[in-house]
Amino acid sequence: MVLSKTDLGIAARYVELVEDKRLGRRIFALIEAEWQRTQEALLLITGETDRLAANPALARSIEHRFPYLDPLNHLQVELMRRYRLAATQSTPNDEGLERVKRGIHLSINGLAAGLRNTG
Repeated sequence: MVLSKTDLGIAARYVELVEDKRLGRRIFALIEAEWQRTQEALLLITGETDRLAANPALARSIEHRFPYLDPLNHLQVELMRRYRLAATQSTPNDEGLERVKRGIHLSINGLAAGLRNTG
């Protein structure tokens, strides 16, 4: 179920936030390789090429959440990018900075709610 909720394309967007690009790519490559090994092990254990093939209702439930979660992930990446940029150029009590931080918190809550037990 957890692997069914993963999206390495979206995960790659979060890597864009890492200042040390080489380090970000290296760590993401490790995560991606481990994800692939886990997928392969799951296939060996279950024999199913489709994740959640034995539970189509759960598969549909997760699939139906993606149209809501994907934009939230992209929004969160952008808000985090803006927050980091603004934090270097603003005073600690800057109203715009606080609004961006509030947006980040709302996106965290939305993603956690949508992902449920893995949020």
